[in-house]
Amino acid sequence: MASPAFRQGAIRARNARWRGALAVLEEMRREPGVTRAAVARRLGLTTGSATEITARLRDLALLTETQAATSGRGRPTTVLGPHPQGPLVVAVDIRQEDWRCAVAALDGAPVVAEAEAHTHGDPDASIAAIAQAVRRVHDRHGDRVRAVSVAVAATVRNGGVVQSATLGWGDAVDLRALTADLRVPLLIGNDATLAGVAEARRGAAAGAAAALYVTIEVGVGGTLVVDGRAVDGATGAGGEFGHLPFGDSALRCPCGARGCWELTVDGRAIARHLGDPPPRAPRGYGLEALRRAPREAAVRSAVGRAAEAFGGGLAGLVNALDPDVVVLGGLAEPLRAAAEPRFTAALTDGLMRFRRAAPPPVVAAALGETGALHGAAASALDQVLTEDGLNAWAAERSPAM
Repeated sequence: MASPAFRQGAIRARNARWRGALAVLEEMRREPGVTRAAVARRLGLTTGSATEITARLRDLALLTETQAATSGRGRPTTVLGPHPQGPLVVAVDIRQEDWRCAVAALDGAPVVAEAEAHTHGDPDASIAAIAQAVRRVHDRHGDRVRAVSVAVAATVRNGGVVQSATLGWGDAVDLRALTADLRVPLLIGNDATLAGVAEARRGAAAGAAAALYVTIEVGVGGTLVVDGRAVDGATGAGGEFGHLPFGDSALRCPCGARGCWELTVDGRAIARHLGDPPPRAPRGYGLEALRRAPREAAVRSAVGRAAEAFGGGLAGLVNALDPDVVVLGGLAEPLRAAAEPRFTAALTDGLMRFRRAAPPPVVAAALGETGALHGAAASALDQVLTEDGLNAWAAERSPAM
């Protein structure tokens, strides 16, 4: 029997072998369709090393190589992509009105497999339906599924939902049933946080050192992403921007606090300004108001008040967090566009004087409604593409390794 020291040495040697492979896979993930030559150049690999690493990854069903289209007489090269029999992750997006279940390969591009509206006010029924969808994906792909990652429109702390007022599900909700019978990791994250990560890695903020993502759906959410990682606090519950006390202190939020900013910017605020009852579906109400605003003066005024409140609060976030770029998701960009002068004036007035000459650009999200799914897939792949993750995959396919 091998000694503990020998076994530890063998593990270290095996992990060292994965470092170059992981770097290659990360380049493929960052830029699907990248050429092998470009990967070698970026990583400082010799042609021989790049060939050896990609051959090993191909043999382990981790990537595939196809000849790149070329023009001219240069030496042909190959482009890298996920292997058709390689690892997969399941990404789930639980939104206020519905849910989606998608599958992603190592390139991180989610493909929706199933989607369905919630059974109103019945979290158990919705969770059961999602669990069945996850089970069907797992049954179809077997042990190729390496992780399940959930983006949920709720407050997430220590990997669990602690408050789900946006969904109308009350407080804590147990999502462990989604993978109860599956031997795969379950990851849970806030939907806005994960969408922000996706925008920073491959969306509108790609390449930014510090990106502020802010979205309006039912309320306001978001995250600060630094070097591709969300700054989400000690327990993961950071980024609840909508619950900053930027709003009317006379208003009590469903979260329990007073004066929450989100009550002044989303569909509930527009309804209140118009004298309408609180909408059952604030997002849908907000969308309809934005459509009506160009032709109805009262709606245009209500939308303008919401845009002004949004711009002022956003200035506070910029002052506090100092981002390179601000990305607007969900209804945030349409709200800005519908009342751009009022939004910009409030944003500018709220900025510290030294920032006004060169404020960070404010841009629309690039991934749209798929942002949270992209982020959930990225979160799962962060777990899969590790030395331990690749060791486990290789052991199942090559037991002698």
